[in-house]
Amino acid sequence: MQTAIIVITAMFFLGMGVYALAAPPFRIVADTAESRSEIRAVYGGFGITVAAVLTAAALDAGGTRTGAVVTVGGALAGMALGRLVSRLADRAAPFYPIWFCFWVETVTAALLFSSATW
Repeated sequence: MQTAIIVITAMFFLGMGVYALAAPPFRIVADTAESRSEIRAVYGGFGITVAAVLTAAALDAGGTRTGAVVTVGGALAGMALGRLVSRLADRAAPFYPIWFCFWVETVTAALLFSSATW
């Protein structure tokens, strides 16, 4: 079960990364080369790299499992926290994409933390 959680999370990041390399997600207006580069780097390249790190964790390559899982879980928890702060600072937002992503990040972080060997 723990490996399945890691693999599913890796597939999520891979899909997000590949999609973001092709098009800006979530109605983000990217009307300059700089903004498109930033989106491709943060959503695309970073997402694909996280997928690779989680794949290494699923295989426990070089004993990386716990460190990788805790690191990615922490990153997801931080993303969820950022969305929560944004909600407190900004006007109300529809469920998708803000709250949908918040819950995906929160639940996935909790699942990754629970799959770590502490």
